[in-house]
Amino acid sequence: MPQSQLFTPLQVRKLTLDNRIVIAPMCQYSAVDGCMTDWHQMYLGQLAQSGAALLTIEATAVLPEGRISYGDVGLYDDATQTAMGRVIDSIRHWSAMPIAVQLNHAGRKASTQKPWDGGGQIAPGQPGGWPTIAPSAVAFHDNYVAPAALDHAGLRRIRDGFAAAARRAADLGIDVIQIHAAHGYLLHQFLSPLANLRTDEYGGSLDNRARFPLEVFDAVRAAFPPDRAVSVRISATDWVPGGFTVEEAQAVSKMFEDHGADAIHVSSGGLHRDQDIPVGPGYQVPLARAIKNVVQIPVVAVGLITEPLHAEAIIANGDADLVALARTILYDPRWPWHAAAALGAQVPAASQYLRCQPSQYKQLFRSDR
Repeated sequence: MPQSQLFTPLQVRKLTLDNRIVIAPMCQYSAVDGCMTDWHQMYLGQLAQSGAALLTIEATAVLPEGRISYGDVGLYDDATQTAMGRVIDSIRHWSAMPIAVQLNHAGRKASTQKPWDGGGQIAPGQPGGWPTIAPSAVAFHDNYVAPAALDHAGLRRIRDGFAAAARRAADLGIDVIQIHAAHGYLLHQFLSPLANLRTDEYGGSLDNRARFPLEVFDAVRAAFPPDRAVSVRISATDWVPGGFTVEEAQAVSKMFEDHGADAIHVSSGGLHRDQDIPVGPGYQVPLARAIKNVVQIPVVAVGLITEPLHAEAIIANGDADLVALARTILYDPRWPWHAAAALGAQVPAASQYLRCQPSQYKQLFRSDR
């Protein structure tokens, strides 16, 4: 069997990834006052034994009001940093897998119920709710309370919040920061003409709409150690006429690259309730390919990638440099093991798991520690 391209290493800044499989950030809605709990230790701990190359912590708010829900993780004070540090220390005791964190501000999509409680907005003043902010006073949904439009002092506070969270991440020894500019959250709201109706230097043209996301990137890059990578997650299209387009995503990706981004993670949608997404296996891979066509840094594809041969083809065909797994690896936390077995590759495994190696895959495992 020819060597699997999915299981070849990749250098990102000074970090060597063991293979091309990364675990995407997935919100757990299980924090208390922004602090990680035992759930996160259990959940992230098992994924750190998966054999993937990188584990990404869920959308992590840089300010309390930037949380998507009252159950979201934060990294904005000593308590949230201590709680995250406790989880990371436990993971690192048992796994050598590099760890990333996704820094986020939810903007107008903040202050929501947990998904299993309906996921709708909790109005300001109600338990678990608070006022929201956005580029413009445009609500995400008809039954949402409209956000307040950010003034320059508010922009500075958010920018400073991202930088402070990056410094906290550095103190925790986190290997990579991913800046969340996708899925309809604040930085995506600035990029999309459907959410950004500003008439100042932060609205109108694409250069203006990209100004604040780039300022946030620059603040994070300056606050994070220069030997560690900073990536950006974008929604490459809003899937709505008049919204953010693939062509604009290509231009913005090049802007981020010019500012020093180390990778672009390509997703889509999340900004507008009228989005019409053609969901199917690998439905976002063409978007990743479109971005890869215009940048020189690694590109990550994500979205209904469930089969090892499909993931292999994405890398081998040059559609992307990495594949990210989300719901797929929630369903099967040992997916990288099974992919390595199917593709004749090798995957790291903890010593405690070595004796479960199937007899027909005699070279599947190598000791992680």
